[in-house]
This record gives sequence, structure tokens and C-alpha cells, in this order.
Amino acid sequence: MTAWTDFLANQGATLDNGIISFPNEAAAETLAVPLTHLGMLQSVGPDSAPYLHNLFSNDVNKLGEAELQLNSFNSPKGRMLASILLWREGEGHDLIISADILPALHKKLSMYILRSKVKLGDLSAERALIGVTGPRAAAALQQAGLPVPEGLRSVAAAKGIQVLSLDANNYVVVVGAEQAASVFGSLDTAGAAPAGTHAWQLAMIRAGLPLVTLATQEEFVAQMLNYELIGGVSFKKGCYPGQEIVARTQHLGKVKKRMYRIALPAGCSAAAGTDLYSPAFGDQSAGKLVNIARLSDGSFEALAVLQTSCAEAGEIHVGAPDGPPADLLGLPYALA
Repeated sequence: MTAWTDFLANQGATLDNGIISFPNEAAAETLAVPLTHLGMLQSVGPDSAPYLHNLFSNDVNKLGEAELQLNSFNSPKGRMLASILLWREGEGHDLIISADILPALHKKLSMYILRSKVKLGDLSAERALIGVTGPRAAAALQQAGLPVPEGLRSVAAAKGIQVLSLDANNYVVVVGAEQAASVFGSLDTAGAAPAGTHAWQLAMIRAGLPLVTLATQEEFVAQMLNYELIGGVSFKKGCYPGQEIVARTQHLGKVKKRMYRIALPAGCSAAAGTDLYSPAFGDQSAGKLVNIARLSDGSFEALAVLQTSCAEAGEIHVGAPDGPPADLLGLPYALA
């Protein structure tokens, strides 16, 4: 994606291990973010739906033409190897996942093709992903001449560009790499100011939408990341890797670990995968950070998986039993 990344570099952006930042970012409500920390796979062929349906946690066979679906791909032990955005395109499906796990996941998924009439390819060099977030996100898309999806978790397409709706304030634009600079410029003109990866990570944290990365692979069962609450699991479909564990977790009753949104103080040294502690668990880890984003004042917000009993007790520390304190924040959906 040289033309796209060269354009961003000419705009003063810096790219480090998929994380992009812009100098002197505007304090705007609506932002356009190059999603260089994400990548794309494409499954093409007449067997694409049953092939993916047999691998993922959601009902791919029932995925509609203009629908966007959350999915997980799990280990046989039910631990999430990837969180996935999935939708239909032509005779197949497109998948968005964290870029740092894409090559290994591509190889692993390819092993399941066997005699299925499917080809699985990496589109990361051909497609650019741009996140549009904020209260005027839909208006900015429309003003930039881009299609605007109708409703939650839906897809709109026009002139080779696809727009995915995550919720009312968050969209992903999927565009050919050669068109990305033009689209990014149009979004800027329409009032979506350029911003770095942290801005999108913060938007996803506040939306309660987790991203499984290399640091957190095989750490969580789907329910720990609230996946059944946000539409990422079907309990009516057939078998898939890890299905027995996911189903058993659901039928046992109250989940012992849940994903919460937390605030961390400035100066806190933490990253995805960092352990969390609570007095009730002593020196034993009571949870882990899933995703983290830095705010302009130097403090942080994060998604974290915690023992529900520790979250209810309210005293949480980051990195060590006597580490910096974390405060619980709300999510836009209720925890069952």
C-alpha cells in the first residue's frame, strides 16, 4: 500500500508497527482515521459461506447481502484467536482483523479449505481502511460523496467503495488503495479531521467493541469479551472450533469474567495483555487489559476483562497488586 502510506507520510503522519499518528491533531468531534493497524482477508468461491460458517462463532449462512457481522475464530479450547468483522462481497466474504495476527490467521484458516471451492487471499495491500468516528460521522460521509449504510451493522456500497456501520457514530470505509488519498481528503473537507490510531481505539473502547490482537490471542472465551451481548455469537448454529466451550459457558449461568471499560491515570505503564489485580485475589491476576487508548491529558481508557466479583468490589490495580488504581466506567450496553 505504498501510495497510501506515502500520502500519509507527506501529510506529516508517522507509522510505527501499524500505529499511525499525526502531528498537532485537531481537537475535533468528528475524525477520519487511517486504520493501518487492521488488515483484510477475502474468501471467494461458491463454498465461501459454509466454509466460514463451520469455522466461526456466528451464523454466516444467514448473513444478508447488506449486513455486517461480528464473529470470532476460536481455538479448540474455546479461546478467541481473532475478532472479525465479516460481510458479503460478490461470490464471497470480506474479513477485517488485527493486522498483527493476519499472516498467521491466513495460514491457519487456509488449512481448513481442503476440498471446498474457496480461495482465501490477503487484500491488505489492495484495500485501505479508514475509520470515521464522531457525532457527525454519517453527515461527513454523505458530504464526502460516500455511501451511508442504513441501520446498525449494515453495509452500503457505491463506485467500488464500501462503508460499514458499526453503530450510529462509527463507520469503516473500505476503498481501493489507489483511491484512499482522494477519499481521505474528501472526508477532511467534509469536516472529519485527520487523526491517529489512538482516536479510533478510544472510539472502539467507548463503544465496547474489543479487538483481539497478538498480545491477547487465546486469552478469552467469547463471553469474556461480551461477544454474545454485542451480536458475535449464535447459539443456534452447528459446530465450530471451540463451540462446546462457548456453549457450556453460556449454559452454566453467570459468567465469572466480563469485559469492562476502565480509566487509568496518567503516567501508567500499561499495554494490551497487562495483568490487573484486586485485593480479593492477592498476588493472583484478576484480569487483563484488552485494548487501551491514551487521552489528550495523558490518562488512559481501556477495555479490560475482570473477575465480576472484583469489578463489583471496585478496587482494581494495574500491573501489580499495588499498581496504579483503575476506575470503572460505563459501557453503552448492559452486562448480563
